[in-house]
Amino acid sequence: MAEVKVKPEVPDPLEIENRIIELCHQFPHGITDQVIQNDMPHMEPQQRAMAINRLLSVGQLDLLRSNTGLLYRIKESQNAGKMKGSDNQEKLVYQIIEDAANKGIWSRDIRYKSNLPLTEINKILKNLESKKLIKAVKSVAASKKKVYMLYNLQPDRSVTGGAWYSDQDFESEFVEVLNQQCCKFLQTKAEAAHDSKQNPMIQRNSSFASSHEVWKYICELGISKVELSMEDIETILNTLIYDGKVEMTIIAAKEGTVGSVDGHMKLYRAVNPIIQPTGLIRTPCGLCPVFDDCHEGGEISPSNCIYMAEWLEF
Repeated sequence: MAEVKVKPEVPDPLEIENRIIELCHQFPHGITDQVIQNDMPHMEPQQRAMAINRLLSVGQLDLLRSNTGLLYRIKESQNAGKMKGSDNQEKLVYQIIEDAANKGIWSRDIRYKSNLPLTEINKILKNLESKKLIKAVKSVAASKKKVYMLYNLQPDRSVTGGAWYSDQDFESEFVEVLNQQCCKFLQTKAEAAHDSKQNPMIQRNSSFASSHEVWKYICELGISKVELSMEDIETILNTLIYDGKVEMTIIAAKEGTVGSVDGHMKLYRAVNPIIQPTGLIRTPCGLCPVFDDCHEGGEISPSNCIYMAEWLEF
């Protein structure tokens, strides 16, 4: 049965502009063209340039020059008129929420920072929500609590859980499928390099793949209903590293090279252990990246560790 490839839809120009504005809010000190490219890899350079030029022409962005190149930053005057006519208490609450950026802030923390009564804070929050200046978002960290952030911000993945959560439920099957497909791609590349019969050094170098190559392969498979970023794919590749199935190396890359960040590029390849690891390493604790944060009664503890439970069952 032939595979059906799902081509990503070309984003609307207005959606591109709104996303650039969101990125500028997330990074108040300014963003580079590379940041926009990494966030929206499907977008053509011409589309990106047109969106940036329009935002500059209508006065929504400032163009700055830094040591790393050109920076795009949101104009401070854009937020100045939003709170016109508001009292000092409302302005204070708005400023606290604005400082929290796209990670949001709980009403309890707003109360602590503002020293205002809870009843007054709730009244202000409802008023700001009615004006569409802020919004309440449910957090995966605490399902019964809401965090508040500016209305036009896209919530951080620490709030929504990113691509791995749907309606605050962790999509374990989806993550497992991605894990298998990423590993399969790297194994196939390693086998092709081995079958090339070239010298060992060339074989080793050709067995590596960048996170952009893996991301492109997953996108072409069409197995994801949501748009995945390279950061999402690197998260999956990190789990394969922790499982001992993949190794990573970092190389220097020219500025602007697809998949590079700050002049560096991450490369991955599938590996097979030459010898079996020792008993301690084979336990979940031997490879756990959050070992130092694990303790009984904490958010990460041996009693609720799924890896420990699976290991004991095995």
